[in-house]
Amino acid sequence: MHKDEVKGAGKQARGAVKDAVGGLTGNTKLQAEGKADKAEGKLQQKAGELKDNASKALKH
Repeated sequence: MHKDEVKGAGKQARGAVKDAVGGLTGNTKLQAEGKADKAEGKLQQKAGELKDNASKALKH
């Protein structure tokens, strides 16, 4: 597992919390930040998966 996969998953989790809290409190800015964090985390996680797969492919 590549470190970007872990960091991306963490960003997604933090984003989900921000999104939920923003929705509950009516804080649209916090909710938007949460959605952005989730999207960024998903991209980072996918990049980590690609790096990990490339690394494994090069070892074979």
